[in-house]
Amino acid sequence: MDKAVDQQQCRSTVSNHHPAILRPHASGAITKPMQNPAIRLTAKGLKFQLVGPIELEVSEGQCLAVSGPSGAGKSLTLRMIADLVPHEGECLVDGVTASSMTGPAWRRVVRYVSSEPGWWAATVGEHFTDAKAQADGMRRLFLDASLLEAAPERLSTGERQRMAFLRAIEDRPKVLLLDEPTSALDPTSVKAVEEIVRELMGDGCAAVLTSHDPEQVERLADQVMTLARPQ
Repeated sequence: MDKAVDQQQCRSTVSNHHPAILRPHASGAITKPMQNPAIRLTAKGLKFQLVGPIELEVSEGQCLAVSGPSGAGKSLTLRMIADLVPHEGECLVDGVTASSMTGPAWRRVVRYVSSEPGWWAATVGEHFTDAKAQADGMRRLFLDASLLEAAPERLSTGERQRMAFLRAIEDRPKVLLLDEPTSALDPTSVKAVEEIVRELMGDGCAAVLTSHDPEQVERLADQVMTLARPQ
């Protein structure tokens, strides 16, 4: 079932003489649309260096794709939302501001999934609160259970991407920031990741996506915000 989207449910703008182009998007998601979804994520006046200020709203159960040319600030926008870089402006989830929370607490609610995830422990499994509970997700993403005992550097790029995705969703965050999350994956694995993303959205998670794959944007996004390259 395609999701009909009210433009007011997911509103985004970028100023500094280059307004973002926002268009509604009927995604190919098969999850049932939420009735009268509430605003889950809000960004007000986000700005870092030449990028921004950015304003956006994403409702629960919906996905905003951020597009634009290289250097426009797509990844930086997601990193500002995750409070991973110093920035002007404010973000809120369900009306609670990021500034009222510690950085780690905010990032438990708003999870940033990078195309090149970081690893800090000796084994992959040590990055999870409950490694054994990942069995079903690993099966769905075509990952062997033995990878939990492996050192991160022994995994392929695609395996690390999929394990990082599972790590990000372990405690079911309210917002997922997906920064080229499937760039190293084959089509079958991409489809499997997207299926889980749609399930999370069906449970109310809001998503912000960057992707160089226009077909992925078509499948997942309800709205698209296009950034111009800063002058």
